[in-house]
Amino acid sequence: MDTAYPREDPRAPTPSKAGAQTALTLGAPHPPPRDHLIWSVFSTLYLNLCCLGFLALAYSIKARDQKVVGDLEAARRFGSKAKCYNILAAMWTLVPPLLLLGLVVTGALHLARLAKDSAAFFSTKFDDADYD
Repeated sequence: MDTAYPREDPRAPTPSKAGAQTALTLGAPHPPPRDHLIWSVFSTLYLNLCCLGFLALAYSIKARDQKVVGDLEAARRFGSKAKCYNILAAMWTLVPPLLLLGLVVTGALHLARLAKDSAAFFSTKFDDADYD
């Protein structure tokens, strides 16, 4: 009975040459592609004008699936599309109310000036001699 510790596995490969070394060259590590999933969920729930938020969510999920599978180029492409749809959803939701607010403010200023000018017209006092 062999009680030696640690035991050696008889199926283990034996080292070939003591001087041989394996070198593995790696390129610069690339950051993983972004899928913008949280932004897409936010766009879907709050900024879903013309279903752009839903499209962003669909592409974000596709990007995450491709990243899990290992196809980083497809994940990068889907993530880029999701980002574009998120930006479009934000613009389509934020710009029209801001334009409407600008129109209301300028309209109110214009009406205030008009009311001031018309008040001066109606406060003019006429004499009875003007009607003869």
